Amino acid sequence: MELLSVSLGVYYGDFTLAAASENLTASQGRTLAVLRRGPAAMRALAETMTCDASNITGIIDRLEKRGLVRREPDASDRRVKNVVLTAEGERVTDAIRARMRTTRDGLDRLGDQDRDRLCALLERVFVSEPAG
Repeated sequence: MELLSVSLGVYYGDFTLAAASENLTASQGRTLAVLRRGPAAMRALAETMTCDASNITGIIDRLEKRGLVRREPDASDRRVKNVVLTAEGERVTDAIRARMRTTRDGLDRLGDQDRDRLCALLERVFVSEPAG
């Protein structure tokens, strides 16, 4: 667990500096990273970010003012607002990832097989639902 804590600390520090280089807070940068996977409803975004809905509203308001995201009504329920990354939001997200040198350099020290194995292990530990 200690190694996981250290690795997450390095990643978070690297991410925070990279987001700051785009004049974003870590929370704003993380929101863009989540949206890079695809549009999300405001409620789902708050759950994913583990924050209060009012907090996510403020984050989205600031990102929207910068033209990085936009709100769109959901096709099946117009009361629901989905948040969508704009082309500029995609560019900024990619720029943040590109600036994460410490993380990228660490991962580059792994061969393809080791990277695939790390990805599979992380997915098994943090993403996959336990069978049952």
